[in-house]
Amino acid sequence: MAQSYLIFDFGANEQAAQQARHKLEGWKQAFRLGNKIVFKFDREPPEKKNGGEQIRILVKLDFSDHEKLSLHRWLERIPAEEPFKSASLRVQRAGEDGYATTAERFEALA
Repeated sequence: MAQSYLIFDFGANEQAAQQARHKLEGWKQAFRLGNKIVFKFDREPPEKKNGGEQIRILVKLDFSDHEKLSLHRWLERIPAEEPFKSASLRVQRAGEDGYATTAERFEALA
């Protein structure tokens, strides 16, 4: 399986994070992606009392080996669209350092 994670850090911008969620849900339904694109919110409490919580969206792209072109297209498309453009992005591909940690974090999120 060709799996990758896109980790978008929206900071404390709840509105942008919710827009991203709506965009991902729309794509899942429109393109009938099922479990090929799965996402979860990772919320961390604020470091300071007056700061908002840190909001990250972890997007798991899970395509089979013969769907590498589809995986590549989604890896390019998602970060290029609004509201993802405004978020800090980190891509974690299978086999890279830290992939196992990212996968464990993703599975631990509700």
